[in-house]
Amino acid sequence: MVEDMKGKIRVFCRIRPMNRSEAAQGGATVVAKLDDYSINVATPRGSREFQFDRVFSAEATQEDLFHDTNRLIQSVIDGYNVCIFAYGQTGSGKTFTMVGDKDQKNPGLMPRSFNTIFNVLQENSPKFYFKVSAYMLELYNDRLQDLLVSQGGEAQAQTHLHGQAKRVEIKRNRKGVVFAQGAETKQASSAQELYALFQQACANRHISATKMNVESSRSHLIVGIMVESRNLTNGNVCTGKLSLVDLAGSERAAKTGAKDHQLKEANSINKSLSALGDVISALSAELPHVPYRNSKLTQVMQDSLGGNAKTLMIVNISPSECNLDETITSLIYATRVKAITNNAQRNVESKEIAQLKEVIMKLKSGQTVDEGDV
Repeated sequence: MVEDMKGKIRVFCRIRPMNRSEAAQGGATVVAKLDDYSINVATPRGSREFQFDRVFSAEATQEDLFHDTNRLIQSVIDGYNVCIFAYGQTGSGKTFTMVGDKDQKNPGLMPRSFNTIFNVLQENSPKFYFKVSAYMLELYNDRLQDLLVSQGGEAQAQTHLHGQAKRVEIKRNRKGVVFAQGAETKQASSAQELYALFQQACANRHISATKMNVESSRSHLIVGIMVESRNLTNGNVCTGKLSLVDLAGSERAAKTGAKDHQLKEANSINKSLSALGDVISALSAELPHVPYRNSKLTQVMQDSLGGNAKTLMIVNISPSECNLDETITSLIYATRVKAITNNAQRNVESKEIAQLKEVIMKLKSGQTVDEGDV
C-alpha cells in the first residue's frame, strides 16, 4: 500500500557523522534530528525546520536505511520502474550510502539491492521465469562512458576497428522509459555475478582526492538493472527497471582546492547539477516546459523525475557549521523534489504480445521462425 501511494517522490534525509577535518576546524554541529520526519538547522538568522519522508541521524546504520528502502525492490519485480538516487555536496556521504565502504564491511544500497533482487526471485521461482540484465555507466565531463567496457583493451580495440569508441546515447521508448543505446548490457544469474559486474564498473570509475574528500567521485554513476519475469501460468511478461544513481557532489573550488583537470571536472559536475536543479524547480512549480534536454544527466533521469518511475531521493548532508550554506542548498532542493508527482505504471504484456516481440527479434536477427512461434 505504501509503495502504491500516488506518485509522490519520496525523499529521505541522511545526516552523516562529523568527520576529522570538520572536527579539526572546531565547527559546531548545526543540524539536529527532531524526530523520524523532521530536522532543525541552526543558521545565523535563526533555526530552520525541514520535513521529509524519513530522517536518519548520524547513528543510523546502512541496515537501517535499507530496511526502509527495500520494499521498492519488490516493485521492480512486479514490473515497475524504480529510481533511487543520492544527492548532496561533495563529501556528504553519497557514495557510502549507495556503494558502501571500500572493504564492503558496510555495503550500501546498491550491493544490498542485488542480494534482495535474487532473494525475491528465488522465492518466486516456482511460479515465474526470470531474466536479469544490467548496464553500468558514468557521466564524466558531460560524456557517457560504459563502465562494463574496460577503458584499456576493449575500448582501444573498438577504436581501432571503428575509428572511434562505441558511443552511448540516452533514448526513450514509446512508454517513456529511458534506456542507454549502445551500452554493453550483461546478464547475471546470481547476486554474486551482478556484484562482480558492479565491482568491474567501480574499478573503471573516475575518482581523485580533494581537500573535501579522500576519494571524491568525479562522475555520476548510473546503474540500470532490468528484471524480466514471465508468469508460468498465463504467460504474461513484466519488465521492471531499477535505476541506482550515485551523483557526484556539488563543490566550490575554494573549498576543495581543485585545479587544472579537477577544476574542469568540478565545473562539469556543477553544470549538470545546476541543470538537474532547473528540472526540479520546473516540475515542482508545474511549469509547462521542463528543460530535460539541457544536460545528459537530466536526460538519464527523465523517467525518474516527472516520469513513470517510483522514485526515492536520499539527500545526504554534513552536520557541521562550516558546510552550512551547502547543507541548506541541498535541503531546499530536496524539499522541491518532494513536491514532484510521477505517474508510475506497471510494464506488463500479454503472452501473445510477448511472443510476437520474440518473433520480430528473431526475424531482425535473420533467424528462421517456426509456425509454432506465430
